[in-house]
Amino acid sequence: MKIFVYFIGKPKDPHINAVAQDFLGRAARFSSVEMREIRPERTDPWARHPAARKIFLDPAAKPIDSAAFTALIAKSEMEGRDLLFLVGGHAGLPPAWAGRADLLLSLSAMTFPHELARAMLAEQIYRAFATLRGHPYPR
Repeated sequence: MKIFVYFIGKPKDPHINAVAQDFLGRAARFSSVEMREIRPERTDPWARHPAARKIFLDPAAKPIDSAAFTALIAKSEMEGRDLLFLVGGHAGLPPAWAGRADLLLSLSAMTFPHELARAMLAEQIYRAFATLRGHPYPR
């Protein structure tokens, strides 16, 4: 299983990517992880990763807790299916993409800047792997 974490656009503060990269670097001990900033007009996630489960972050979607997120990672690991996560930019997700996602996911019922969502998603990915491997981090 590979995990792809895509972000639309560049963050205002480049340090936020360092936080996300740190957590994804930790997660890379458990699975192959790739983080990339994309431009929707130049990227087609369905062509690039046809078999991956596409999970797009959307503040209007139903939020899930860390246990449910961990279960999502565990299921994909058992199936050997890649996961592609997408965090929208300042304008959100491209309109045509949201309806094609396999799952729309909200990190919280609260609204956060998309830059912070990058770090939060990366931390949850690491937390899920740490939980599944019995690592002391999630305690």
